[in-house]
Amino acid sequence: MLLKQKQVEFEDLPVGGAGISWAELEAMTKRDTVPQIYIGDLHVGGYDDLAALNRSGELDKLLGLV
Repeated sequence: MLLKQKQVEFEDLPVGGAGISWAELEAMTKRDTVPQIYIGDLHVGGYDDLAALNRSGELDKLLGLV
């Protein structure tokens, strides 16, 4: 919802199936929860991390909105 409110396009890759495997996700992020959020090549973390970036004002900078 946060990214939609900011009118930012994003790609949702499901774990398993046609998306990324759970093992690949864990290897990439060193975490075992979803969602795992990337902005470009930067691993932001999960939703709590994204929300914290938003509260600090850093998210808009990362997204190029300011």
